[in-house]
Amino acid sequence: MKDFTSGNEAKLIFRFALPMLIGNIFQQLYNVVDSIIVGRYLGEKALAAVGASFPIIFMIIALIIGIGIGSSVVISQYFGAKNYEKVKRASDTTYIFLFFAGIVITFVGLASGEHIFRLMRLPEEVLPLAKTYLDIYMYGMVLMFGFNSISSILRGVGDSKTPLYFLIVATFLNIILDILFVLVFKWGIAGAAWATVVAQSFSFVIAAAYLERKKHLLRITFRRMVFDWEIFKKSVRIGFPTGIQQTLVALGGMALMGIVNSFGTNVIAGFSAASRIDSLAVIPIMNFSASLSGFVGQNIGAGKIDRVRRGLWATIKMSVAFSITISLIILFWGDKMMLVFSDNSEVISVGYHYLMVVSVFYAVFAIMFCINGLLRGAGAAIVPMYITLLSLWIVRLPLAYLLSYTFKMGEAGIWWSIPIGWAMGAIGAIFYYRFGNWKNKSVVRPHVSDDEEVVTDIV
Repeated sequence: MKDFTSGNEAKLIFRFALPMLIGNIFQQLYNVVDSIIVGRYLGEKALAAVGASFPIIFMIIALIIGIGIGSSVVISQYFGAKNYEKVKRASDTTYIFLFFAGIVITFVGLASGEHIFRLMRLPEEVLPLAKTYLDIYMYGMVLMFGFNSISSILRGVGDSKTPLYFLIVATFLNIILDILFVLVFKWGIAGAAWATVVAQSFSFVIAAAYLERKKHLLRITFRRMVFDWEIFKKSVRIGFPTGIQQTLVALGGMALMGIVNSFGTNVIAGFSAASRIDSLAVIPIMNFSASLSGFVGQNIGAGKIDRVRRGLWATIKMSVAFSITISLIILFWGDKMMLVFSDNSEVISVGYHYLMVVSVFYAVFAIMFCINGLLRGAGAAIVPMYITLLSLWIVRLPLAYLLSYTFKMGEAGIWWSIPIGWAMGAIGAIFYYRFGNWKNKSVVRPHVSDDEEVVTDIV
């Protein structure tokens, strides 16, 4: 467990973010490997099907993910306040909630997938493949939620290394199974989906076994688990706005995908492949933001506001430096990266154009995400929701439609709407950080010294 309440801010945040960064790169490799093998060996239709599935998966699980994030913030604040009994009860509450949520999500996904694909105007030639992939993905949802809950809880108490080791094993297993199921067994797109489900389920099993073997504070003990409604309410208070934000992002992604789908299979495939590269590119930004949330949660719990401010600026500097480096790499070698997914010249051209537009503005995305990470860690999670509403629904989506159709820019109009939305979101985040009341949103009273009683009621 990592204590963020003393020591150099930049070093602490970087050291915490680095294992999480590596872990999330490996986690994203599930999707990237699927897309590479599907694109190279099953063709553009299958690649388009995989790409069309992800906005739906994200939409279905977004609200639950948000509440899980809220639980992680509550745990980090209790840990910062040194109330370890509440840390245990909060982790039990998270496990129980996500287990039942996973069951519900599975049935929702299986029942609604095809209808959503049709609302998104997915071409008929792609729809059966997309439905097959989505249905199989849903079968593993409970165990996937289980692993993500363990990972987020461990990060809430400052342990980002342990989930990394499990992810590395699971990623290599996913690659092996992809090759086996798709290339050897010839299971087609179903094989790619099953490879991901089996690999992520395995990561949960070994993570749970590790916690039990080590007698960890956060281990899963079914017979002694307690669902604490008060802690759950606190998690919802923080996590529900984040979940709504994630849902808005997911719905916006689906709406954006609906516009992309209107330009045909090759554009869908190019966008899908480029999105896999894009998702890898922004991982450092997202992980610095998540690391900052844990840092802020603990220091808010310890009543150290000055460290929160210094931590934000240290995180912004690191995130922007990474962003500029990644942007340069994509600008010079993005077309070569697209060749990994497809040898279709139109698919490559579409994907590279997308990357050329959005990668230049990663630094803007980094500023927005870092400030939102601070706000979530402080408990002011509703503000990032409003910022998302502004940048996505009021700016990006209307612009995507107007630039694509009214101004006759085609799919390029969609690409340009994305960084413009980021810019508006960054402006909103900066404004609230400067003038908002984020310092007084903690769910626990600050811990002042080890001799004083810790009060954990909502303030």
